[in-house]
Amino acid sequence: MQLENYISDLLFRYECVTIPGFGSFLTQSVSATIDEATNAFFPPKKVLSFNEQIQKNDGLLAHYIADVEKVPFEVANKKIAKRVKTLKAYLTEGETLTFENIGEVVYNNEGRILFEPSYHLNYLTDAFGLSQFETPAVTREVYKAEAERIEKVIPIAVTNEKRKRKSYLKYAAIAVVALTLGGLVASNFYVNQIETHNQLAQQEATKQLDTKIQQATFNLNPLPAITLDVAKQSGNFHIVAGAFRVEENCDKIVSNLKADGFDARKIGTNKYGLHQVVYASYETRLEATRALNSIKSKHNKDAWLLVEKLN
Repeated sequence: MQLENYISDLLFRYECVTIPGFGSFLTQSVSATIDEATNAFFPPKKVLSFNEQIQKNDGLLAHYIADVEKVPFEVANKKIAKRVKTLKAYLTEGETLTFENIGEVVYNNEGRILFEPSYHLNYLTDAFGLSQFETPAVTREVYKAEAERIEKVIPIAVTNEKRKRKSYLKYAAIAVVALTLGGLVASNFYVNQIETHNQLAQQEATKQLDTKIQQATFNLNPLPAITLDVAKQSGNFHIVAGAFRVEENCDKIVSNLKADGFDARKIGTNKYGLHQVVYASYETRLEATRALNSIKSKHNKDAWLLVEKLN
């Protein structure tokens, strides 16, 4: 069983993917960056990390394997447990485990897991189509300084014979300035070409993601209600139940969730214009993660965690 392939698929959609009895791979979104030394532009991405302390089975990985391989949930759990036993045996022998497109895992001298992430794959779907690129440094200030230096050496009072030389110097200065302006125009054109490419790629990514979101449906399984501590309705960590184009659908979902014992509410629209409904909001990631695991396993496996500061 290629466990890393299943984990990689889930990292595109979830911030936490747990391997029961082994640990969890976590993602965190970071903004685009620029390397000033090489003039390299890097698109926004998800940074991967590993937490050995989070080992409780939340059912996410097992449900996905069961769906893909068409096997019962219990069989999927047994396959995971068998694979984990093998992985730990390799680590105990001092070997380095390589999870393709995810990273490498190895034991340190204290028997703790060390994780080195891989940067071959960007798990941030908003950055679809964007790639690293480099651009030559803009040297407009250098040309400007050179033009000013030439202008300063042109004599003010000259004889008739020297006046002819002055005209040549004036034309030389004009030529330097013209070349400078031409270089600026070419540089601006190149930068504009790059920006246009990135905008088109971003629009295509947004279009594809919006299509997937509009096609998504929210199903409430007729399962018994679970009890969660959701007294607080503040914080930046929100468990999303679904997002809908029609706001009336949100009201129905909120009513159904409240009937099941959740303190559900609407939190406004996202950047795609969809109205979002959440089970609850939390002050800390730990509280939100615990509640999310319970909801996924007992109520709605498609629920996910949104980290956003609401107005």
